[in-house]
Amino acid sequence: MGHRMFVAITPPSEVIESLSDFLEPRREHGLPFIDPAQWHVTLAFMGEVPDHTVDELQERLSGAAARRAPMRLRLHGGGTFPDATRAKVLWLGLTGDTDELAKLAVNVRSAANAAGAPVDGKPFTAHLTLSRLHHPIEATRWLRILDSYDGPSWQADRVDLIASHLHEGRRPRYEVINSFDLGEHASYSA
Repeated sequence: MGHRMFVAITPPSEVIESLSDFLEPRREHGLPFIDPAQWHVTLAFMGEVPDHTVDELQERLSGAAARRAPMRLRLHGGGTFPDATRAKVLWLGLTGDTDELAKLAVNVRSAANAAGAPVDGKPFTAHLTLSRLHHPIEATRWLRILDSYDGPSWQADRVDLIASHLHEGRRPRYEVINSFDLGEHASYSA
């Protein structure tokens, strides 16, 4: 049996609290906001990780993380999937060391694929998902609101391997399997 897993950067509590405070007065406007305890920046999603690959996956992720430098990040700028006229997902983008973040995503995805844990084929877009909508909406107003948020910066210094346990009719439960420090033996090259 396999596991649904993803690799992510989890913002620290002060960043989560700042964003939660910003969204609080907007919660009454009918959007199903994701629980702040589940906020993260996904680097790679693996829909089916076979049991026999989990140890190798962790070993390879440790190496991938060690090759990348810690980075300064900040949540800023709203976005939607697929687009603002028929939004199914609302998110906040990131600023700061986004080139290093993109390189980390490439390294993490390569490590997962090499370990036999295939990553979904979606291109990497640095974001934190705020809301998954049941029906598409026209989200231009929400983008203007989200564009006004300018969160605190933080030092991202680790990535987490997280199992996503699905429960019918409820939100998934996330379990951190392991965390890997960035820059442990980094040469800080591409």
